[in-house]
Amino acid sequence: MHFTSEQRLDDGVLEREFTLGEIPGILWTPGSASTSAPAPLILLSPPPLGLRTVYPRLAARALHCAADGFATATIELPGSGDRPRWPAAEQAVADLRRAMRAGEPVGDEIIDALILPLVERAVPEWQAALDALLSLPEIGGPVGYSGGVISIGTRLAVVEPRLSAAVLFAGSFIPRAMFEEARRVTIPLHVLLQWDDEGNDRQAALDLFDAFGSKEKTLNANMGGHTGVPRFAGDAAGQFFNRHLK
Repeated sequence: MHFTSEQRLDDGVLEREFTLGEIPGILWTPGSASTSAPAPLILLSPPPLGLRTVYPRLAARALHCAADGFATATIELPGSGDRPRWPAAEQAVADLRRAMRAGEPVGDEIIDALILPLVERAVPEWQAALDALLSLPEIGGPVGYSGGVISIGTRLAVVEPRLSAAVLFAGSFIPRAMFEEARRVTIPLHVLLQWDDEGNDRQAALDLFDAFGSKEKTLNANMGGHTGVPRFAGDAAGQFFNRHLK
């Protein structure tokens, strides 16, 4: 991990941009974090739109978490932002858009091509980032995960034993293979669902929630579209992390 810039934000939060090999990322550390009192960590998974595009939303979430004493970090997803182009992923997105413009059902073949390769690449990168982040003396456990693509969070919850709890955003297409993986998830979950999300298969999101094997799982469903998550839903997610990471 190589830090490339740093700045102080509100309330003394330290924001540092970094690279991990070819992967860009950002780490936010609360002013209260120190080597004698390391901060718990929450991984903020972005949508595949590029960190520069979604930075305002990520920074707002990071500041909200820092107020509760959590460090947060994000990394650029494969094929997004300034990372190298990924022709297969671009073709999958083009096929998805073509089907949606034509009013056709989005079939399993398109969903699998869009999501499964992303999961296969992104999850090991998150694990490598976690290795590097937890080596910093001011960062400690336990570790949480927050965000989408929901299939990435599902796979990470299955394979990463250092993950203690997760907030998952239901708002992306779900391959059928992920339902079997969901049954192996055992950590506490808090799932956010926008009921009127025009790009989301609501029934698939509900079926995935039902499939999760966690003994503690909460579904927070709110009216509104994809970007209309109400502030109080974010507050509930914060309370969830306060219960499980402190």
